[in-house]
Amino acid sequence: MARFPALLAGLLLLAAAGTSTAELLRVQHRPKDEGSLAFLVIGDWGRKGSHNQSEVADQMGIVGERIGSEFVISTGDNFYENGLTGTDDPAFYQSFVDIYNAPGLQTTWYNVLGNHDYRGDVEAQLSPILRAKDSRWVCFRSAVLNTGLAHFFFVDTTPFEDKYFTHPGKDTYDWSGVLPRDKYLSDLKKDLDLALKESTATWKIVVGHHTIKSMGEHGTTVELMDQIVPILEENKVDFYINGHDHCLQHITSIDSKIQYITSGGGSAAWRGNIKPWSRPEEMKFYYDGQGFLSVQMTKDEASFVFYDVFGEVLYKWAVTKVAKLYSDA
Repeated sequence: MARFPALLAGLLLLAAAGTSTAELLRVQHRPKDEGSLAFLVIGDWGRKGSHNQSEVADQMGIVGERIGSEFVISTGDNFYENGLTGTDDPAFYQSFVDIYNAPGLQTTWYNVLGNHDYRGDVEAQLSPILRAKDSRWVCFRSAVLNTGLAHFFFVDTTPFEDKYFTHPGKDTYDWSGVLPRDKYLSDLKKDLDLALKESTATWKIVVGHHTIKSMGEHGTTVELMDQIVPILEENKVDFYINGHDHCLQHITSIDSKIQYITSGGGSAAWRGNIKPWSRPEEMKFYYDGQGFLSVQMTKDEASFVFYDVFGEVLYKWAVTKVAKLYSDA
């Protein structure tokens, strides 16, 4: 029996065609209030409760209930170390269903894939079989989530990274649905650009697993800087939200209005591999530990809060459509 079937009342998966020229999957989320939106962001979490995953989940539930969170965005690496083995893998319950069980987390989860997810059965995470087991679960490679106030553009970033193809080491990746790679990436970039151009939302938010800008372990992803950032800048994207680096991070840009936000502290963290940032005026916050992000939006303002594993506020800031940025650390 599906868990929380009523959740699907606010979620509508639309065909990719219709009147749109872009081929990305379209997802409609009906907000409780057309004038506001609240949600949580977590990444790099699926470790069967270990490495403080359960503790972070508990605090997410508290904050989610307090702010009236309408959904959760997962920035990928949903199941360590090697994704799911299939739709019957017990890790789906051990790392997701049984961990994120607080009342404040019984909302739709919109999940993208990370590089660790590609080491398993990708189609398993995309399968409606998992949604039948727990109706909160919605996972896709790339899609557009329309909430009215904000449009979220989920991008499958793993196939962009050359090293997974040229130097995979001992890791095996499931590239079914991706090959031929050049065509996959070309189509994805074209479709993202078209979808962004069509959008008339107040806020444009792009979500991917991999860092674009980061002073963490993985640093800047050259392939995304070269191939994705020009599309984001041309289409006046407000925020790029990612995981991959197991930290919490906020970087602005002196070259555009885009703000780069990392929420990858869902479980294992404290890597200690912190790189210097050549433009210190861009680096607003970095925390090398576990935690998560809450976001509350209206048509005039978007407010962000980073929390640690104890639910303590680490850093908060807000962005308005009039005054670009102010913060209250």
